[in-house]
Amino acid sequence: MRDLGAGFRFLLEGQRWVARHGKQYGFGLLPGLITLVLYVGALVALAVWGADFVAWATPFADDWSSPWLGLFRGFLTVVLFALGLLLSVLTFTAVTLLIGQPFYENLSETVDRDVSPDGTAPESGLPLWRELWISARDSLRIVGRALLWAVLLFALGFVPFVGQTVVPVVGFFVTGFFLTEELTAVALQRRNVALRDRLALLRSRKALVWGFGTPLGLAFLVPFVAVFLMPGAVAGATLMARELLGEETGDGDSAGGREKENAAP
Repeated sequence: MRDLGAGFRFLLEGQRWVARHGKQYGFGLLPGLITLVLYVGALVALAVWGADFVAWATPFADDWSSPWLGLFRGFLTVVLFALGLLLSVLTFTAVTLLIGQPFYENLSETVDRDVSPDGTAPESGLPLWRELWISARDSLRIVGRALLWAVLLFALGFVPFVGQTVVPVVGFFVTGFFLTEELTAVALQRRNVALRDRLALLRSRKALVWGFGTPLGLAFLVPFVAVFLMPGAVAGATLMARELLGEETGDGDSAGGREKENAAP
């Protein structure tokens, strides 16, 4: 329970950090807005043409009598849209981070410098194209794992009682874990921590991860909220990455003050 609360505090601290740094927050909004437009377009297309797709995919039901044909295809259309909505929640962070890699790298580095006792931030030493390639490759691997969980939970959703009670709760915790992995990856990749090691690190502190990612996943279900929370989520994930690696973290304001003093003539 202690780690669960600590994870939630990191989420709040990240939001407070971007609230104090308006310029970083403004730049951090751009990738989320671009991704939101793409996802809204895809979901609208699914809503408009989903019924046509279901009719095309179920030709065996063409001769069914009313009302069974309408009920069957209507149910499948709703299920298709629900699955699309679930996948959009699971993949939104990965796609936004991929689109906004340079923005979030800069944001994460700024957070590291601000809270680091010596005012420095770890650097990967890799060229930008290499960082983008690693990020895209790892994101695809995580999305693949998330899709497997989504299909499994979707199938279990048809189990009476369990599907309506246990499965949704498990789904939110799974979503929270993968969201946290994607967000902490920004800071951990900069420290050259490989995907396998990142997953092992997060599994060693599951309560901390769930405390951070599960409420964030719930908030992401509200339209447009994900866009406005993403910059703070990246900042909070950077702070949590420092905790996971045992790095010393100082007061951000005082660290920032030291940087200004050092930069003064």
